[in-house]
Amino acid sequence: MDVRPFRYPAYRRLFYGNILSIVGSQMTLVAVGVQVFRLTGSSAMVGYTSVFALIPLIVFGLLGGALADSLDRRVLVIWATLITALSSIVFFLQSALGFHSVLVLWTLVAFQSGAASIYRPARSAMIPRLLPERLVPAANTLASSTQSLGVIIGPVVAGYAIGHLELQWTYLAEAILLTGAIGSLVGIPPMPPEKRVALRAAFGSAVRNVWEGFGYLRTQRVLLMTFVVDLFAMVFGWPLAVFPALAAGTFGASSIGWLYAGSSIGAVAAGLVSGWISNLNRHGVVIIYSVAIWGAAIGVFAFTKDLWLAVLCLALAGAADLVSAALRMTMLQVRAPDHMRGRMQGVFMVVVTGGPRLGDVRLGVLATATAPAFALWSGGVVIIIAMAVIAVVCRAFWRYEANSPDPVLN
Repeated sequence: MDVRPFRYPAYRRLFYGNILSIVGSQMTLVAVGVQVFRLTGSSAMVGYTSVFALIPLIVFGLLGGALADSLDRRVLVIWATLITALSSIVFFLQSALGFHSVLVLWTLVAFQSGAASIYRPARSAMIPRLLPERLVPAANTLASSTQSLGVIIGPVVAGYAIGHLELQWTYLAEAILLTGAIGSLVGIPPMPPEKRVALRAAFGSAVRNVWEGFGYLRTQRVLLMTFVVDLFAMVFGWPLAVFPALAAGTFGASSIGWLYAGSSIGAVAAGLVSGWISNLNRHGVVIIYSVAIWGAAIGVFAFTKDLWLAVLCLALAGAADLVSAALRMTMLQVRAPDHMRGRMQGVFMVVVTGGPRLGDVRLGVLATATAPAFALWSGGVVIIIAMAVIAVVCRAFWRYEANSPDPVLN
């Protein structure tokens, strides 16, 4: 693993704060699902909870990206994290006081999702200011590995807490972790925008700035392709919707945890040997091949009957996704001008989070109409074909070189 970014104290502070935020958010995700199921006894009601999280995420993720280009990014991240921590305390109070209302839970989910969506684009946009450009790929690989590790650690800790303590302590744990994240951010130097804007003016122009960001993206075909390839990967290859059915009918009930953890295990394992990613130059080529490998791994997974072979396929998919995500984020951070970085990270977050939700819908509907295996392998085939078409049609993306001082972006 390339750990050179840790030589920079400000980056270390950002990294540690990110770990605390990820683990805390995953713990709350588990706790909310458990509480909704206890109140309703319905898995469908648990599923509807994600809708209340997704809509604020899209809206405030885009607005948060715009604000990150108009305000001091460090200050924005600190305040948004503080609001998220306060919402965790409200989660704790409603559980401790015995509120029995799913609507209250969904309202809190929406509020916290919106608050967290504001700080995430700003936090990602801070990296190019904290590190030399040559270390940005390594920083993003570390970030992707940490995200995958948090997806494993957070639910495990939450499960232990819920099983041995009262559920509300899981919510309080997130508040404590986010407080630690705020403490880690205090030592980071100020990050004012290139052009200072008054607070009121920044909020007033946020919507207009979002549209300006989309207008900029339309003129940058190479950067636009970083979103397109990920949408193909997630919409046609996100496998989670059929895991319960496969656990019930193919691999056995005890397999469900391994299926959900499979891709994260692969991402973490790949992160441990990811030093070579920092030396890559042909980012476009590697991204296309990585997404194609993701599609192929999901396609093979469709035909597996052995659990450990299935986990291996998912791990391979997760490793390929780690490489793709690190390079796509690097392209956005390095090639987008600083006054656009927040907005580009906002779009990135919306695509990365929204794509799997759309993938859940596609896979669930198709698997119900046909069979899980067909829904999986057909999606994998679509991904591979799409990557071949993009390589031919968008030659600028295929030829993109990270070390080129003036790459073609349109």
